[in-house]
Formats: sequence, C-alpha cells, structure tokens
Amino acid sequence: MAKLTIVSRRDCHLCEEMVAIVQEVRTEIPLEVELQDVDGDEDVQRRFGEEVPVLFVNGRKAFKYRVT
Repeated sequence: MAKLTIVSRRDCHLCEEMVAIVQEVRTEIPLEVELQDVDGDEDVQRRFGEEVPVLFVNGRKAFKYRVT
C-alpha cells in the first residue's frame, strides 16, 4: 500500500483541493494518508514555508500546489 503525506496548512484552498482529490482516489485505491500541518512543526515550516501543499508518495516529493 502506498503512503501519501500531504504537507498543508489551515485555510488554504489549494491544500483543501489536494486533500479532496486524494480522498477521492482513496475510494478506489487503498492508500495510507497522513496530513502534516506546516505550521505545527518548525523544521517543516523552514523546509516549505509558503510553498504548500506538497504531496509525498512513499517519502518522495511528487506534487506541489496541484495534483493531477
């Protein structure tokens, strides 16, 4: 099973859009999904700042801002 990690923040329309798409795909494909709040961790904030959302698949960066 693939593990997806979405780095996002509250009140971010692009983040909400990415989460919705991943949740939709999750109904068809078994996925482990973790949401990580960029504002909840200093290290994550330093790494990504305003550049969210970011989607990682099995630990590898796959998408930034939008997922297709």
